[in-house]
Amino acid sequence: MADAALMAGPAIRRLRKRENLTQAAMATRLAISPSYLNLIERNQRPVSARVVMALVEKFDFDPRSLREDEAVGGLDGLMRRLADERFSDLDIDRDEAEEFLSTAPQVAAAFARLYDKAGPGADIHDDALAASRREIERWRNHFADLDHSAEGLADEMRLSRGDIGLALTERLRERHQLSVRILPRDVLPESLSRLDLHARQIQLSEMLGPASRNFQLALKVAQLEKRDEIEAVAQGAEFEDEAARALFRRHLEGYFAAALLMPYGRFLRACEATGYDLPVLERRFSVSFEQLAHRLTTLQRVGQRGLPFFMVRIDRAGQFSKSFIGASTAHFASADVSCPLWDAHRAFETGGELVTQFVALEQAGEGQAGGWLTMMRSVEGSGAPGEARFVVAVGIEAVLAADLAQARGLSLNPADAQPIGPGCAACQRQNCRQRSLPPRGRKLQFDRMRRGNTPFEFGER
Repeated sequence: MADAALMAGPAIRRLRKRENLTQAAMATRLAISPSYLNLIERNQRPVSARVVMALVEKFDFDPRSLREDEAVGGLDGLMRRLADERFSDLDIDRDEAEEFLSTAPQVAAAFARLYDKAGPGADIHDDALAASRREIERWRNHFADLDHSAEGLADEMRLSRGDIGLALTERLRERHQLSVRILPRDVLPESLSRLDLHARQIQLSEMLGPASRNFQLALKVAQLEKRDEIEAVAQGAEFEDEAARALFRRHLEGYFAAALLMPYGRFLRACEATGYDLPVLERRFSVSFEQLAHRLTTLQRVGQRGLPFFMVRIDRAGQFSKSFIGASTAHFASADVSCPLWDAHRAFETGGELVTQFVALEQAGEGQAGGWLTMMRSVEGSGAPGEARFVVAVGIEAVLAADLAQARGLSLNPADAQPIGPGCAACQRQNCRQRSLPPRGRKLQFDRMRRGNTPFEFGER
């Protein structure tokens, strides 16, 4: 909450009304004047760090909710939607959009929700995936009850740095009378795992590595022992399409499995003790880089929060097959495609080596302050050698990254950041030689007497 220009009037006003307080009464509790609170609520003054701390102390308030613009991906997310050709005749500029977002954030969120549901080119599968992702982000990818339940089960099973796979195998044998069998690839050519109730077996493909085998076993424990808890969360979501609920349920099962392999308290302590050293954490908890990346986005337990990481999985075409923002502010990670200037693409060629890059989002020719430390590694899609390859990237705001293991020796000076964008079609950056498409909603400019350095030239809005 170090942003000195945080304008959050509508959020403060809704909190006051929820608490049934007058401006004078709330100002007294915050130790500020009623006139100052009135200016804050009207977005004529920013919310200072002192006021934020008073809100947290006096109202048990989550300060992340002050950033209501995050619900639509910030100003850039709103502009991406307004760039749709259906609005081209309205000539809406960034100043108008920013005013809309600051004065009526809930209305802006409603517009974004309607647009996303009926967006261009969407079919039922796209809608199901988008709806599931929205529900995950609504929870900020932290499901406290499932985390506590997984932590309790890990303690009961005494899961530790020992052979986690053996402990899970014994649990399945003793509690469910299920044995674990590793089968040749030609026996399970199209499956990673299969539950054969007739033979009382959990069958795993021989192509899975140890970390992927452990995850599949933890997943079976989740499905067999925590079905009711998971179903309660899944049924609480408002989906119009049952396919979206099925995708959400599958995410919850995977969430529980990861929480069982990396119990919250022990995992967070290890993160803090090692400076979130990713290779060390992989080995300490016997997990894959992708499993670790997922878990890093979930550390939002009240009173025991970890750092707010985001995570994406990218294919060779730059498409995001997974995107979890959690409590991060990196909304470029929710785009459909990545920027070619991001070294996530180079990670395909590094043979599994961890690639680190400091990046900053750039819009309309002006660098956005701060930036993100990003760490990427190529992975096998299913954890099986020879299968589809992806790159998994995790990132953290640079202002929070100075003490991380992977930041040692790396300059986090904003001037040294690599400017990137949210994919060419949504990127407003001028003079980018890597540009493949013009930005949506911008008028191209042509000069018959001169040929520029970039494929497309366009003017200001």
